[in-house]
Amino acid sequence: MQEGTQTSSGHLAETRAGDVYAAACPTRQLLDRIADKWTVLLLTTLDGGPMRFNALKRHVEGVSQKMLSQTLKQMERDGLVSRAVEATVPVTVSYAITPLGETLVEALQSIIDWAEIRMPAVDAARDAYDARDTAA
Repeated sequence: MQEGTQTSSGHLAETRAGDVYAAACPTRQLLDRIADKWTVLLLTTLDGGPMRFNALKRHVEGVSQKMLSQTLKQMERDGLVSRAVEATVPVTVSYAITPLGETLVEALQSIIDWAEIRMPAVDAARDAYDARDTAA
């Protein structure tokens, strides 16, 4: 787990404050959130700017209304997104990425790029495994 502290020069220094390999480490809960496909897809979508609930649902194909709602609430609780309510008729609710969420998107983008580029190699490995498994 990382905690931020101010250095004498005013910069934010991050120090390790947990052990992800320990069963009771709260970092594991955060890793569950980060590794969730809906979190990844929603955060990278919101990186383009604030969006309303239904726009998010249309953009992220396959996410159910229930899963979208749960994921947004969990990400809001974790400080990754913010929720803004406007007093209109009907009420307008929009979601935006927070500065903390932006730092996560930076890290996730490398993983997304890796997955998109390496998918053919993964498919080939799967085919080879399946062929070997069925031949046995």
